[in-house]
Amino acid sequence: MSESLLVVNCGSSSLKLAIYSRNAERQAQVLAERLGTSEASANVEYRGQRETIRLPEKANHEQALSAVIKHLETCEILTGKPIAVGHRVVHGGEAFKTATIVDEEVIDAIDRCSELAPLHNPVNLTGIKAMQSLYPQTPQVAVFDTAFHQTLPDHAYLYALPRRCYQDWGIRRYGFHGTSHAYILRALAERLDKPRSSVSLISAHLGNGCSVTAIEGGESKDTSMGLTPLEGLVMGTRSGDVDPGLFDFLQRKGLSQDSISRMLNQDSGLLGLSGKTNDMRSLVEAAESGNQAAKEAIDVFCFRLARYIGAMMASLTHLDGLVFTGGIGENSRRVRAQTVGHLRLLGFSVDDNANENHGKDNGGRINAEGDYGIYVIPTDEEGMIATETLESVDVQAGTGED
Repeated sequence: MSESLLVVNCGSSSLKLAIYSRNAERQAQVLAERLGTSEASANVEYRGQRETIRLPEKANHEQALSAVIKHLETCEILTGKPIAVGHRVVHGGEAFKTATIVDEEVIDAIDRCSELAPLHNPVNLTGIKAMQSLYPQTPQVAVFDTAFHQTLPDHAYLYALPRRCYQDWGIRRYGFHGTSHAYILRALAERLDKPRSSVSLISAHLGNGCSVTAIEGGESKDTSMGLTPLEGLVMGTRSGDVDPGLFDFLQRKGLSQDSISRMLNQDSGLLGLSGKTNDMRSLVEAAESGNQAAKEAIDVFCFRLARYIGAMMASLTHLDGLVFTGGIGENSRRVRAQTVGHLRLLGFSVDDNANENHGKDNGGRINAEGDYGIYVIPTDEEGMIATETLESVDVQAGTGED
């Protein structure tokens, strides 16, 4: 057996695969796209090299994984059977509070959660079953986006709906991006040289999908996403919070349920507001060139983000830091500065020079002296999946901590 771990993240027509060493250092990464078509291919990066390989025509996930792994073995990046395979699974409902080694009961439970994530869980299961076929004796570990948020108190996860909605159908706030928020907790605790159990922070994961989480005592106490990843912040193409009465209004205007869902998930957010793009870099350039719609999209994004950050303070007893992460959080100086500008009354302020350099000269810290700590910390969801996968295998083997 090799000393490598594999991390698999399956999408509907794509998959990501990464190889990590036992100490969670990334050795190679693969992005396979356009699966199921005649143009299926995979981009492979390793040892500073990048190449594209053609996959079998109309390759499914199992065929793509098999072809990619064979290529990695030929390149001697992957030698022998891996220690374990970690899988991103979007929704674990209330069944899973930690990363879990997969067996038939776990597969059945993930399948039952598919009604909560119909676009994600079925394809996540496809990846698990494909890797079970390729490595039948290798532990497969499911790492859930929702697991980190299973510590939410009932006042944070319950909706004000008839009780039967929760009891009979599991309608509650679950939260997502848990792997990223858990990684940020570990990263900030390390920078502060404090145990995770004593760190209190607000983590803002900002990418095409966006969420904010309040963390204290090593646990998620509140988060912006809910039953689905649609709730909460303005995102790339998702609306975030809207008046629930909007659904009836749009139906009276003749829109179908499917068209409303598509509007809110695929045609809204930054894309809908700007009428141009969901890419924050392009929006900033357009706004600086005088595009009013682009400016308004950024303004709404930052204001809603600041409002949620302020709301997260209600779940904490103290605050060690506000952390910006994800593609937008790590790279957009304007978003960070504009968002924090709305939070002056709460004691937040940005050091302009540190923010301009993304905090790289100050350990990621970008706040003005004497104020709450504000940090820019790159997230590593795949690395976190690798870490949690190894921890699960070690616990099962009796070599790790329970």
